[in-house]
Amino acid sequence: MTSGQSHQTDVVIVGAGPVGLFAVFECGMVRLHCHVIDVLADAGGQCTALYPEKPIYDIPGFPRIDAAELIVRLKAQAAPFRPVYHLGEQVQALEPLSGGSWQVTTAKGTVVRAKAVIIAAGVGAFGPNRPPLPGIEAYEGTSVFYYVTQRESFRGKRIVIAGGGDTAVDWALSLAEIAAHVSVIHRRNKFRAAPESEARLKELAKAGKIELVVPYQLHGLEGVGGKLEAVVAATLDGGQRRVEADALLPFFGLSMSLGPIAEWELALHQNQIAVDASTTATSRPGILAIGDVVTYPGKLKLILTGFAEAAIAARSAYALVHPETPLHFEYSTTSGVLSG
Repeated sequence: MTSGQSHQTDVVIVGAGPVGLFAVFECGMVRLHCHVIDVLADAGGQCTALYPEKPIYDIPGFPRIDAAELIVRLKAQAAPFRPVYHLGEQVQALEPLSGGSWQVTTAKGTVVRAKAVIIAAGVGAFGPNRPPLPGIEAYEGTSVFYYVTQRESFRGKRIVIAGGGDTAVDWALSLAEIAAHVSVIHRRNKFRAAPESEARLKELAKAGKIELVVPYQLHGLEGVGGKLEAVVAATLDGGQRRVEADALLPFFGLSMSLGPIAEWELALHQNQIAVDASTTATSRPGILAIGDVVTYPGKLKLILTGFAEAAIAARSAYALVHPETPLHFEYSTTSGVLSG
């Protein structure tokens, strides 16, 4: 889609991650047309940009599905409703218009007017939390990687993974299948991962397929010309251990920022958008929000939670677009999928 044009639609969705894509489908099911805006050049959010080959295990009906494949299927599910994508564009301004509509303007000058706006911005603007290691910049992109976009590139290599969350554990399990050696450095023996994944990690450690370097923390890097030779780990009392490595994968989460969304006068709680869970409504009429960007009592940060919120948001958006026409609920098995 060419930037700098003006458009009129039913719903503007800010964010083309998995939850935003499913919101297109849900809006289509209640006959609402959508324009989707995302700052990334491709749809999929973190699933595309950060870990396209990472396996996801909690999507209903899929015991395991890679993140990239999930995005392919979500785009195909949304396709019959002919959404218009504005990718590689950041929303800069959100302005109320007369009659209850909203005008969304991107940094490239694209203007979209709609009765409803659904914010599905995930974690907002994101970047890796870098470990404070002297000289780490010299290894970034050659031996130090904060995301795994091509699992195969680590085949036959000695890999050190640092961190104790789901991402660290999941990649340790996955890369153990193809790497020459995988070591996991974590400050304690307990991991913050799904119980089943942690159990599998420790089983592989007992079998000698993964080395657990615990309780240790990253301390230093050894290498020449951006080529890593070893990672130095240290205990809190000063003990050190040298782990030979070809690559270091530090998984310490993301630094997140709402970016321009923070200036939209929405009620926030701990840097997240506060919503009514029963409607996904924000503090400003006509603006809804779903996914990891929102908070409410009992909120679970799961993709499947975001999918449920997308269904709720679509029905709330219908009431905004067609306030005089009640929506009669139908199951998809009854209504089928009608093209938008």
